[in-house]
Amino acid sequence: MRSCSAALLALALGGAPPAPAARRTYVVDAPASAVQVHVGKSGVFGFAGHTHEVAAERFEGRVEVDPDDLSRSAVELSFDTSGLKVSAQGEPEGDAPKVQEVMAGAKVLDVARFPTICFRSRQVSGRKTAEGVYELQVVGELSLHGVARAVTVPVRVELSGGTLTASGKTTLAQRAFGIEPVSAGGGTVKVKNELAVEFRVVARAK
Repeated sequence: MRSCSAALLALALGGAPPAPAARRTYVVDAPASAVQVHVGKSGVFGFAGHTHEVAAERFEGRVEVDPDDLSRSAVELSFDTSGLKVSAQGEPEGDAPKVQEVMAGAKVLDVARFPTICFRSRQVSGRKTAEGVYELQVVGELSLHGVARAVTVPVRVELSGGTLTASGKTTLAQRAFGIEPVSAGGGTVKVKNELAVEFRVVARAK
């Protein structure tokens, strides 16, 4: 992007500075994307428990990108809480449905009362590291379990033709959103407060 002095020089020469490039809109392609939540264990006998893997199967969103001015970029995502599914892989036989029931119930997600998880960016910053590749910090508001909190997510964005791929990892604390980590055995084995979220979101240009 031209500096202020370059723009003034163009005006002095009788020309107008070029208009900023228009933002491009991308729509999330959920089937091509992957969002996973890794649920760890803690407690005195945490070694006796096991971790859980949860995948987001139903979500949508859009991304606005301005490569010339990253601060004009934005993202909105919406997840159906009933579309968060516990993977049977790594679970003792027959346990996945039980874990799913607890997760969807009133003690955790409370799907009946809070059917949607939403994220809306408030600020995007970062830099271009290669042609079509950007390392960004996305600050936004996450609404989960009826509670809205500010979060900052590091994101790597790759633009190729009409496809945008955003990938990264972040951590969310359950208690920050009014969720008390569930426990068993009188608290000797319990779920960690911190949830590790890993994502690779693919979006297509409109």
